[in-house]
Amino acid sequence: MAHTRHSPHLQTGDERQGMRRSAAFILGGLTSGHGVFHWFTQSFLLMLPEVRGTFFLTELQVGGISSVREFMSGLVSLPGGVVTDMLRRHWGLILAVCMALFGLGWLIMGFSPVYPVLLLGMGVVAVSSSIWHLPAIAFLSHHFSHRRGYALSVHGVGGNVGDVAAPLVTGFLLATFAWQGIIKIYAVIPLFLAFLVFWAFRDIGRAGDDQPNKVDLQAQIAETKRVLRIPRLWAIMLVAGLRGMAFASLTTFLPLYLTDELGLSAQSRGVHIALLMLAGILFSPIMGYLSDRFGRKTVLVPGMLLLSILTILLVPYGYGIGLIVILALLGTFLFSDQPILTAAALDIVGEGVAATTLGVLSFSRFALGAVSPLIAGALYEANLDYTFYYTAGLFGLATLILLFIPMPRTPDGI
Repeated sequence: MAHTRHSPHLQTGDERQGMRRSAAFILGGLTSGHGVFHWFTQSFLLMLPEVRGTFFLTELQVGGISSVREFMSGLVSLPGGVVTDMLRRHWGLILAVCMALFGLGWLIMGFSPVYPVLLLGMGVVAVSSSIWHLPAIAFLSHHFSHRRGYALSVHGVGGNVGDVAAPLVTGFLLATFAWQGIIKIYAVIPLFLAFLVFWAFRDIGRAGDDQPNKVDLQAQIAETKRVLRIPRLWAIMLVAGLRGMAFASLTTFLPLYLTDELGLSAQSRGVHIALLMLAGILFSPIMGYLSDRFGRKTVLVPGMLLLSILTILLVPYGYGIGLIVILALLGTFLFSDQPILTAAALDIVGEGVAATTLGVLSFSRFALGAVSPLIAGALYEANLDYTFYYTAGLFGLATLILLFIPMPRTPDGI
């Protein structure tokens, strides 16, 4: 009987498939993809002063751009979560389509001749980004069920890396290129990455899956109803929504503040915002680990309270060395709280409805977040300090509600 010999330098199909199913490959790949989404989004936020100048926008219209992003993200997240759980075996294809649509949305924005077309492109970007997160986070939650807080925080670090790189690179590119030219160049990247994403993750919904693959709409709706009857989940949804409102307000108008009030150049603006993101890279995994070890609430409450205090301090000390210190401290908690809130929600529900739970959580966050940039924009036009007071108040209210949500000391106690 003949034996087939394989070169030690070549991988068989099974070996390549095994590589794609390894925990390190999946976590690394999904984390990298997450970074692409954040790179582009953060780049655009940095460009908002230039976008405002191109279309002669008011601060309320600038807020409208972020509101469209939040609204469209929320609109698709709830039904998207239910459908994503039903189409578990097709998660790889969903991820690839989302990456392609993400590039298409930026292409529309790059060629937009008028403000409404810009909003259309932002809508496409928001939909693709929102849906991408559903299968990505649902799989990580299932695959790393005993280290959920840490895994989701590592996934968040991918976004933080994109957040740090974006203002640095884009800030310096703005010295040479117009903002629309930069977006056109960026848009090509996800269009090519879509093919790589499909190759890497085409088996992600089937690998090690002990859940049935048969689509059962009635059963999925019943599970969704069960999830929506959990009081603690509603409380976490409210906290996530308030936190989303504060985050949308701060990230939309901080670049305008740095430009209008401090007179910073695009390059200096990029460095300051990168500092905010860099702290998130360093501390998000640590906070996720601590939440796994000592409980979600133990980490969330002091972190959210500190965000409220630091945002208020931007009013009297938001310049020079004071600004640098505040931004660094803000970044410590600003990007670590969302993965921990997500982990807290997923701790409550059973397997098979992770994407549905994420959709519900995202819906509350984006539905409330959609109105926030408009409110913040109106406040900014009246007095920019009011925007910081408003944001701090949202963080403070979220902290107060967190205090009354019953959570075990450790996630395993649920």
